Amino acid sequence: MKASKICKAGLLWISCMTVLSQPGYAEDSIFSKSEQAQKQWVGKSAPAFKLQDQNGQWHSLNQHKGKWVVLYFYPKDNSPGCTQEANQFKALYPQFIKNNAVVLGVSLDDVKSHQKFSEKLALPFPILADHNHQLADQFGIVRNLGIIKIAKRESFLVDPKGTIVYHYNSINTQSHAAQVLADIQKFSK
Repeated sequence: MKASKICKAGLLWISCMTVLSQPGYAEDSIFSKSEQAQKQWVGKSAPAFKLQDQNGQWHSLNQHKGKWVVLYFYPKDNSPGCTQEANQFKALYPQFIKNNAVVLGVSLDDVKSHQKFSEKLALPFPILADHNHQLADQFGIVRNLGIIKIAKRESFLVDPKGTIVYHYNSINTQSHAAQVLADIQKFSK
C-alpha cells in the first residue's frame, strides 16, 4: 500500500515537472496562438466566480468592479515557474495598485497550499483556490495529467466594467507581469 502511494507521488512529480519545466514563450512571439485566443475571449464579459483566497476570504468579480482585474492562472504552488511568476507580480504589485488594478492569482490548489505558498513568498495579493476548477473550467483551461488536474498557465485582463480585454495564453514567467502592467497602462489612455 505504501509503495503504491510512493509510486503515485513519483508519477505525479514527473508529470508536473515535465509540464511545468517547459519554457513559456513571450506574448509577442511567433510561437504564440494569441490571435486565436483573443477572438475567443476579448469583448466578452468575464465569468462570475466566488472563490476563497489563501486567508479564507471570499472573492468575486463583482467586488472588484471599477478596477482592472488580472486573473493569472498558474499550474502549481511552489513549482519553479509558478514561483517566478508570483515573484514578478509581487515586485510590480505597487505599480498595479497605482494603476487601479487588482491582481488575483488562481490555481487548482487548496486554501492550505496557497497559504503556505503565499507565506513563503510574502505575496501581497490574493491567490484563489479553485480546487473544484469552477473558474478554470469556465475558461476552458484545465489540463488533465492523468492522476491530477492543473490549470494551464494563462491570464485574462478584465477592464473596470467586467469585460475581458486581453487573453494571454503564451506566457514567459519572467516578463509576464510587466507585460500585463504595460497593457493596463496602454488600455487606460
